[in-house]
Amino acid sequence: MECQVRPAVAADAARVSQVILAALLTSNAQDYPASVIERVKASFTADAVRQLMQRRQMFVVLVGGELLGTASLDGRAVRSVFVDPAHHGHGLGRQLMAAVEQAALDSGLTSLVVPSSVTAEGFYARLGFVRVREHYEGEELTLIMERTLVAAATGPGSA
Repeated sequence: MECQVRPAVAADAARVSQVILAALLTSNAQDYPASVIERVKASFTADAVRQLMQRRQMFVVLVGGELLGTASLDGRAVRSVFVDPAHHGHGLGRQLMAAVEQAALDSGLTSLVVPSSVTAEGFYARLGFVRVREHYEGEELTLIMERTLVAAATGPGSA
């Protein structure tokens, strides 16, 4: 699937919010009680997304000009990786993660941590992240996963 990954801009906030809410209600709702989904939803209104854009490096993925996913880098933490549920399994999440990882490498980071939902654990595991601990906040289980970053060899003489 041909896609474009770029930094998010304020004009993307409403659509980013829609994508996140759709994923929460469709995918995450299978693994978490309604009370947790409702609490998390409140963190991703369009206004909240605009505020997050000012504190994190946020990326979006577009296919045919349509915004279908988002991911952020906050220090060494990967945050808010969501893809429109109708487009799961097409590599958009991998493309977003590649952008986040490149931003991390460009910042001199040597590892990433992701507070993963139960829903996304398999996705991150396929990208090489390993569960290091569990964190509970009330009924919400978050899986803390980590991965060491390795810069791709480039230039003459690279294998």
